[in-house]
Amino acid sequence: MSKPYLGVKDGQLAACPSSPNCVSTQTDQQDKKMDPLPFSKDLETSKQVIKEVLHQMERTTVETETENYIHSIVKSKWMKFKDDVEFYFDEDQQVIHFRSASRTGYSDMGVNRKRMNGIAEHYESMRRK
Repeated sequence: MSKPYLGVKDGQLAACPSSPNCVSTQTDQQDKKMDPLPFSKDLETSKQVIKEVLHQMERTTVETETENYIHSIVKSKWMKFKDDVEFYFDEDQQVIHFRSASRTGYSDMGVNRKRMNGIAEHYESMRRK
């Protein structure tokens, strides 16, 4: 991966910056912390459900996929800003960690948290089918 702020290193996604335009399940910053998603049966099923959720989102492309990681880019509707949305599938803990961060700007007006809440809701409804 060419971007140093992307990917999983030692079981951790990159830290959120100090600016308020990032959320993560692995941050110590309480204002940016979110809960990880539980696995849906197993690794493969969980990945498949996340990919299905991403596929149904507008202006979203999956850029990288490995055995336990997915990186997608979401473009904003009007200004075409790019946000990085990453998922780390932790088989030991049976959870999906995620990080959603704006590439540019300072504040995101809560967009990353709102997006990840939406993804979490959609994931939960699909995994229960």
